Amino acid sequence: MAWVCLGIAGLFEVLWAYAMKRSEGFTRPWPTAVTLLAMLASFGLLSWSMRSLPLGTAYTVWTGIGAVGAFLLGTLVLGEAATPLRVLAALLILGGLVLMKLSSPG
Repeated sequence: MAWVCLGIAGLFEVLWAYAMKRSEGFTRPWPTAVTLLAMLASFGLLSWSMRSLPLGTAYTVWTGIGAVGAFLLGTLVLGEAATPLRVLAALLILGGLVLMKLSSPG
């Protein structure tokens, strides 16, 4: 269950990053509200998952999901560049997440 919560926490991290981008420096109220609520949900679920997962594993997987998810959202939704080097970097992060999961208990 901790891994499921950690995955959901990572998705909330992607959501708050996207909403923060849309908030235009916290000048738009609805995206700002979504940012803050998604942050609370993300941190809360991360904290809950850390009850049984090691700190290094939980934090690394959480930030990795956020990083790869934000990259995908940026390229697919916001039209940001998906250069070969950026794609390789995202794949390397994803590979690290898989290795972290395989090397951790739970």
